[in-house]
Amino acid sequence: MDDSLPLKEDSRTTSSNITVLHPSLEGIHGTIAVPHHTAGFWQQWRAFIGPAILVSVGYMDPGNWGTDLAGGAQFKYGLLWVVALASVMAIFMQVIASRLGVVTGRDLAQCCRDWYPAWTRWPNWLLCELAIAACDLAEVLGSAVALNLMFHIPLVWAVVITGLDVLLLLALQRFGMRTIEAVVVLLIATIAVCYFIEIFVLPQTRPEFLEMGRALVTPGLGQRGMIYVAIGMIGATVMPHNLYLHSALVQSRRLQKDADSIRSAIRFNTLDSTLALTMAFFVNAAILVLAAIVFHGKTSVMVAGGQVVHFSADSDWIRIAYVTLAPLLGTSVASALFVIALLASGQS
Repeated sequence: MDDSLPLKEDSRTTSSNITVLHPSLEGIHGTIAVPHHTAGFWQQWRAFIGPAILVSVGYMDPGNWGTDLAGGAQFKYGLLWVVALASVMAIFMQVIASRLGVVTGRDLAQCCRDWYPAWTRWPNWLLCELAIAACDLAEVLGSAVALNLMFHIPLVWAVVITGLDVLLLLALQRFGMRTIEAVVVLLIATIAVCYFIEIFVLPQTRPEFLEMGRALVTPGLGQRGMIYVAIGMIGATVMPHNLYLHSALVQSRRLQKDADSIRSAIRFNTLDSTLALTMAFFVNAAILVLAAIVFHGKTSVMVAGGQVVHFSADSDWIRIAYVTLAPLLGTSVASALFVIALLASGQS
């Protein structure tokens, strides 16, 4: 590896041969010290863990919930292999993005600007902005729906509240990168704990582990409509903005510029990405499994007050799940845990 590769800064030579420096995420760039590559494993691991956790929330946002719920309700465990495949694809892409940031010292946007023809800059920027807006829309609506379900706030006002609390979360940047990472870890832990309780603690749920294992390693799209839900799952997992974000976040670590330090950073960022996105896989799999346990084979359920709720392939599965989990599992805790996890997912 070439030790002369520029690190932790973006250099661009203007027509007057003046080099202008534009570090990625200037407010947090190089703010976290990294021990020498000869330090112990755990000492280095503590320094590097974090960026992939921030990225992983994009793989368990409310957009994934709808497709996972639909997949489990319609096809039981039949699309569990799609969740695994999408997760493997995500790990590969995020590992490459993190390596790009570590080795070049640039994020993906800066690399596109510097190495692609000049005429591609504006189209690339526009496409990325649209992709980011589309991804953010799912998260904003997810939080808004959660607030609407929990407190019966009109959806329009729930969207406004969500927008305001997102600004509050953005203000956390002034407290440093580690604070942001800690908040996101708390939100992810909330999601994971809620689903752990619903699947493994509530007595009404009985996961069929052998059948789940077979579905995980047996690809198939034989049932009618399966391919559409599978495409939706993969589409909900494709997160273009995460590639830009990850390549910038890894530069919050202050690395030495020698080749051994770069290799060490690549190894630890690869480990960070693999573990964080494996955790995202388990969350998505848990959503699908829960839907398979409580919805598969049913077309309606009687809720409080004797009202019958009907559902089909075209249903709003997030609302259906909230309304019907309590009677199906015999406890109101199930619906409460579901909506709390949904809110945490949208906020993350």
